[in-house]
Amino acid sequence: MLRYTADLRSIAFVLTYFALIAIMYALPLSWAISPLMVVVISLLSFFCAVITHNTIHAPVFHKRWHNQIFQIALSLCYGHPVSAFVPGHNLSHHMHTQKPADLMRTYKLRFRWNLLNQLLFSYVVTPAIFRTNAEYIKAMRTRRPSWFRQFSIETAFYVAFVLLTLFLDWEKFLLFVLIPHQFAAWGIMGINFVQHDGCDGDHPYNHSRNFVGPVLNWFCFNNGYHGLHHMKPALHWSLLPEVHAAELSPHLHPNLERYSLLKYSFEAYVWPGKRLRYDGKPVVLPPLEPDEPWIPRPEEHGDAASLGAM
Repeated sequence: MLRYTADLRSIAFVLTYFALIAIMYALPLSWAISPLMVVVISLLSFFCAVITHNTIHAPVFHKRWHNQIFQIALSLCYGHPVSAFVPGHNLSHHMHTQKPADLMRTYKLRFRWNLLNQLLFSYVVTPAIFRTNAEYIKAMRTRRPSWFRQFSIETAFYVAFVLLTLFLDWEKFLLFVLIPHQFAAWGIMGINFVQHDGCDGDHPYNHSRNFVGPVLNWFCFNNGYHGLHHMKPALHWSLLPEVHAAELSPHLHPNLERYSLLKYSFEAYVWPGKRLRYDGKPVVLPPLEPDEPWIPRPEEHGDAASLGAM
């Protein structure tokens, strides 16, 4: 059933999410354990957002209907219809990295305190993503009815999940559903700032920051190998470390291959907390330009970015 057996881990994370939600709804609300479970489920929801990212690039199952069902399940874990990840990420960010048509380009953030750039990144880029998603969804209703149908099904299941969990217990909904979903959305968009700010979007290798620590990559399904993912977006996540070592690492600026995300984050956002290019020079922000239209014509989707399970 699976294209790669490594995705047993992906399935295990999704099942664990649903198991924890069920357990927390079955047990009485305990303010001794609830804060810890909010953290655990929030992290798990973020990991499921990473699985969502992987799935829309490289489907998990051989059969389309299996992938369609999996995307429905992921929509409930992540907190958004999985198919809605395609426009802003695959077709905008991947195809126009750090250009005016990239809705998530890091140069939109211009706070002097670099920590604010990281913390507020998702909130600054979200309005443009929502607006363009709405345009894309409207266009795909006639251009790609199969995609629109899958998006509609995911949306219906997600709304039903929200209403059900809200009806069963509004306090548990806030703690174990809404907060984790918001954290997942903040995290999966915010990590883009870490991965690209201060990099060279025009360089064949130095366009992304990579984190190669094994613990991070075990939980985040090798998404620390971000540069190679941009070069080969359809490559399955389980293959990234080996291909990164062979094809990207020898050409990469050493400052763009970091071991620890935590160490880098402390340096970039706490001390010294300076916004620097990968070569150590201060980031020089270009003029703040408006977003360029990017919604492709039907024949322009190409194979570089999967449209998920249509």
